[in-house]
Amino acid sequence: MSEARGRLPNFLYIGPDKAGSSWLHEVLLTHPQIFLSEAKDLYFFDRYYDRGLEWYREQFRSAGAHHAVVGEVCQDYLFHPEAAGRIHRDLGRVKLMVTLREPASRAFSSYLYMLKHGEDVGSFREALATRPELLDHSRYGAALERYLRLFPRSDLHVALFDELQSDPQEFVDGVTTWLQVNRMTLDEQQLAARLPASEARSLSLARAARRAAEWTREHDGAALVGRVKRSRRIQNLLYRPIDRGSRVMAPEDAAFVWDQLDSDLDLVHELTGVEVRRAWATSVGDA
Repeated sequence: MSEARGRLPNFLYIGPDKAGSSWLHEVLLTHPQIFLSEAKDLYFFDRYYDRGLEWYREQFRSAGAHHAVVGEVCQDYLFHPEAAGRIHRDLGRVKLMVTLREPASRAFSSYLYMLKHGEDVGSFREALATRPELLDHSRYGAALERYLRLFPRSDLHVALFDELQSDPQEFVDGVTTWLQVNRMTLDEQQLAARLPASEARSLSLARAARRAAEWTREHDGAALVGRVKRSRRIQNLLYRPIDRGSRVMAPEDAAFVWDQLDSDLDLVHELTGVEVRRAWATSVGDA
């Protein structure tokens, strides 16, 4: 392998979305022993696999010998049907991480993200019927099963979003211990949510910004998209904090999601040993 062209990752955060991946990316970027691609979500192993492995290697060309961990945070790898096989074939033995969020809350947060970007999807229950990814991206067991057919359980770090919410420092300590790098002390800014739930100040402007970001990614500009996302000034111009009181998931909607995913929750426990039902017993409805 040519170091000049970049090192391939030995760590991937694979999903899901709406479970703290943006925050995790921003925090780990500051760790001196960890090198992450500047852009979160390169989408190589799902959307852009045809760009080839040398293109992917180039995204990590600035990694140095002092970086014990080289990686990427991409929230969609967990669910793409071919991503696990591609990762196994191209990267071999690689550390994988997921952060599991109570499934109804994750789906509702994803629904709010659609509204934030000006998508006309109706009510949450209507969106569940017309946008299957809302439920599918909460089917953690089915997705993890694909990975654990190829990778040993010891190479998969399963964290819970509840832990990130309740104690961010302990959450990160768990990650750095598993990655076998030095612990890091979070500052006040890192202890806060990096991109809190928000809504568009202008739906037309939000739609235009989304289209521009997609066009930029298609034209190999993921790093630019990452820099724009990290600009508080730009984010504040486009979005404002959501009035949480006006966007609350109805208890019957949460119960509906759990009913749809009942067997999958059992599969998560069977595969990982994590008792997710017990962990999420009191968090339904907390979007």
